[in-house]
Amino acid sequence: MPGTEDSLHTRWDGYSTIVVVIDDFLERLRNDPLVWRVWTAQHAAFLDRRVRQLTVDYIAAAIGGPTYGSSRDVETAPAGMGFTSYEYAAFTRNLEATLEKFAVSEPERNVIRTLITSLKLQIVEQ
Repeated sequence: MPGTEDSLHTRWDGYSTIVVVIDDFLERLRNDPLVWRVWTAQHAAFLDRRVRQLTVDYIAAAIGGPTYGSSRDVETAPAGMGFTSYEYAAFTRNLEATLEKFAVSEPERNVIRTLITSLKLQIVEQ
């Protein structure tokens, strides 16, 4: 239809691309000394997989795609993360590195930045 834009989900070629991007991002977070505690606090492998699935579903829903099995909505899912402002800065720095690795265009980066910025008050608690 003329005049309509595809969602970022569609432009990224769907769910499988989001999974690859999120896997890279989560690995960066697990290895970052400022934010690793949020993703490595779980000691059971099934919890780690659950965090991954929730993250993928969250991003998929936020950029206009379907989700598979998540009951958490985009507005409340990040509540309780308890980041400090330094951890939030590390979080966004890792996100930027992932977007750079996959050569995400500037307009698409802005969509993701806007999403993350809109959630800052829910993410940063200290």
